Amino acid sequence: MQPLIDHARAHGQRPEEFARLAEGQSPQVLFITCSDSRVVPALITGARPGELFELRTAGNIVPPYISQQPTSEAATIEYAVEVLGVSEVVVCGHSHCGAVGALVRDEDLTAVPAVREWLAHATPRPAGTVEDPTVAEAVQSHVLTQLLRLRSYPCVDKRLSDGRLRLHGWYYEVHTGSVLAHRPQTDTFAAL
Repeated sequence: MQPLIDHARAHGQRPEEFARLAEGQSPQVLFITCSDSRVVPALITGARPGELFELRTAGNIVPPYISQQPTSEAATIEYAVEVLGVSEVVVCGHSHCGAVGALVRDEDLTAVPAVREWLAHATPRPAGTVEDPTVAEAVQSHVLTQLLRLRSYPCVDKRLSDGRLRLHGWYYEVHTGSVLAHRPQTDTFAAL
């Protein structure tokens, strides 16, 4: 913990670098990814403060849109699209994902009931090879499912229809640092 504290102290010693951020934010991208500590959106993209609006959830799950039961995730998506006017949304899954791996391997999650209930939002269960430690196929399939789920959000659907929003599916390899993007023309993931 001490190295993190030391960095936080030093970080606050350069206020001139951050003064413009007090004027507001205008990110172009909503970046939806996993809570996994190995996935660092700003590191992956090179984004500076104010350039990405992030939504991090276990397994980069986008829950179903239910207007009568708003969720934090739905509020974040709606705010990014309607208020901030992002023009791009990236759903980024990653290799070695514990959440997707648990689903693929049908792990017993009774000891972590909140996790079990959260992962139930990942339906349909991602298809993939149980023996693959990277769960690449399953994660990529899961990313596409989350993109479809996003389309059910009224604010996303409206902006997609009028051409003000584009969706992207990414797959990040934690073991190589490579990023693959879904290519709709071929329905494959290929290097950016």
